[in-house]
Amino acid sequence: MAQFKLVISDTKGKTIAQELKDRAAQPLLGSRIGNVIDASVIGVAGGKLKITGGSDKSGTPMRSDVHGGVKKYVLLSTGVGNRSEARLRKLVRGNMVTEEIYQLNCMLVEGALPQKQAEAAALAAAAEPAKKKK
Repeated sequence: MAQFKLVISDTKGKTIAQELKDRAAQPLLGSRIGNVIDASVIGVAGGKLKITGGSDKSGTPMRSDVHGGVKKYVLLSTGVGNRSEARLRKLVRGNMVTEEIYQLNCMLVEGALPQKQAEAAALAAAAEPAKKKK
């Protein structure tokens, strides 16, 4: 079954990471880079996620201009997968989300990121001493 690590960011610069396994990961299979999907898979009701990239289990990056879910050697001059100024033939993965994908990078287009439980607990603990001092 499919297992993904989702890295979700919003327009304000906040980022969270979530793991999706088995049934929760099924709606993402077959989608492509640039697709906008429903954010209910991460627990944001009424939100939308845009897939911006990712990598597979071996660290090979996904590239939006390579079609399908295959690994290919592509001649690159700039962009994802190439850091040098020279043209190089590099191994990249296609733009389709398959079971070999490990990490997916997403942007939250609509809605708000859910607060982490640790952050919510820290905010609650910080508010308690302030109440006791009064």
